Amino acid sequence: MVKLYLCVAASGLALIALSYGLAPATFLPLVVDIPVTTIDAKHVFRAMMGLYLGMASFWGLAIYSPQFSRAAVISAICFMLGLACGRMLSLLVDGVASPLLLVYLGLEVGMAALGVLVLRRIE
Repeated sequence: MVKLYLCVAASGLALIALSYGLAPATFLPLVVDIPVTTIDAKHVFRAMMGLYLGMASFWGLAIYSPQFSRAAVISAICFMLGLACGRMLSLLVDGVASPLLLVYLGLEVGMAALGVLVLRRIE
């Protein structure tokens, strides 16, 4: 169960990271209506890609290194809850986002909840 959870979390996050970072000026305006027209904007999205890929790499490592499993699941829960809390704050302050971002919110909450269940099995 732990390996499957980490595999899903790592794979999903890596795909999102690559979509943000490989071609932000192409992908983001099409999918979430964010124009990326400056070098600084590209820099921010590529930095996010690096952060996401770093976390996904740790979760992937933990799939094959059981001594890291617990820490990886805890970090995935915190990562998902951090994203979800930021999105919920934005819903309150800014209003409703695009449908894709609402799907992301649902996935983040779901992955955090699933992570808590997985963590209970480890302990």
